[in-house]
Amino acid sequence: MSQRTALRAGALVVLSAFALTACAATGTDGTAAGSDCAPSEGPVELTFTSWLPGIDEAVAIWNEENPDIQVTVQTGPNGNGGTYQNFFNQIEAGNAPDLGQIEYDALPNFRVQDGLENIAACAGVTDASSSFIDWTWSQVTFGEENSVYAIPQDIGPEALYYRADLFEAAGIPVPTTWEEYATAAEAIRAEGGYITNFSQSDINAFAGLVWQNGGQWFENDGTEWTVTMDSPESTEVAEYWQSLIETDRVAAYPPWTDEWNAAYNSGELWTWVSAVWGANTISSGAPDTSGKWAVAPMPQWTAGESAAGNWGGSSTAVLKGSKHPYEAAQFALWLNSDADSLTAMNRTANIYPATVDGGDLPIFAEGLEFYGGQKIYEVFAEAAANVNPNFTWGPTMTQTYTDVADGFSSALAGNQTILDALVAGQSKTIAALQAQAIPVKE
Repeated sequence: MSQRTALRAGALVVLSAFALTACAATGTDGTAAGSDCAPSEGPVELTFTSWLPGIDEAVAIWNEENPDIQVTVQTGPNGNGGTYQNFFNQIEAGNAPDLGQIEYDALPNFRVQDGLENIAACAGVTDASSSFIDWTWSQVTFGEENSVYAIPQDIGPEALYYRADLFEAAGIPVPTTWEEYATAAEAIRAEGGYITNFSQSDINAFAGLVWQNGGQWFENDGTEWTVTMDSPESTEVAEYWQSLIETDRVAAYPPWTDEWNAAYNSGELWTWVSAVWGANTISSGAPDTSGKWAVAPMPQWTAGESAAGNWGGSSTAVLKGSKHPYEAAQFALWLNSDADSLTAMNRTANIYPATVDGGDLPIFAEGLEFYGGQKIYEVFAEAAANVNPNFTWGPTMTQTYTDVADGFSSALAGNQTILDALVAGQSKTIAALQAQAIPVKE
């Protein structure tokens, strides 16, 4: 299977228009949303908020080539770490940036809250659909006719980052199944380390593990939502990690902190199941370990299979209230499809583009020194081909993540279990949907 075919195969089920019952596809004046998108007169200044490392390098290329449309970058924490809440506050106050980085799983939240500009009528936008991997384009349209609410940026297929030197020195086989992973975790504890860290706040990472196992948290039958965060597949994943927690086989550092980075930098943590963009997280957070890491496919629930999960992947959205949607749309298109821009973003952040041809750029065929010269993008391209195409995001994911994170924190403190947290999160999610008049089965 070619890289191009593999990436096209990594399709997702889109949140359909019928599910967004709290939204109307019309503007405040009753006209069709996105029916007009004209260029502004004179020079334009845009603001763009992103947490992508080094994003300013790509933006600098645009600014040099487009003196009449200048973009100022505003950086912040990752979306669920605070940027999404800032966006919601700014949209309500009428002072949101023109553009914002929003992950695919969070886009439905912004659509439900009417926080996105429909840029379908902006020149070049709908024509660009064939340039992007099919499922990513579906993510930004929600299946609505004449609607585009963002431009796809990247995808997040997952694999296993591991300390090749430590596994070799200890004589521990690199795990290919989750059973082997648990066995390796015990052996690594005997060596004084931990196989990985269990995050109390990265609920989208946990969702990726459920996704790999063939589970669903949300379904829609065309009329109403069903929330199944305690499905058999989800329960299996929860009980697996609960066992590792209870037997002290995984660490529990707060993620994205100096303490967490130090644990990787010192060799206390030996692996991380993460997305392709995690390559930058490790290299920037654990610089003393350069050349000691490698990447392998995710461990499997059944030996011989090759299923992969997906964690993250973002879009560039034009936020509600932008006075320059035309120019914002042109920048978003360029940022996520121009060869120089995509190369710059991979060089500074290791992201994998959402364009059909993006993976063919020369930079993705290079070996990475930090990973012992391994051509790690070959592993992630194959993972993208093995992502289950049938996974649906619910319309209130940011609230769901917050509720489940509270439960995970309690579970790590020994006050409940991971499964308890999912069950409680399911109840709160159903209540949140009902509060927004979104039909849901109880």
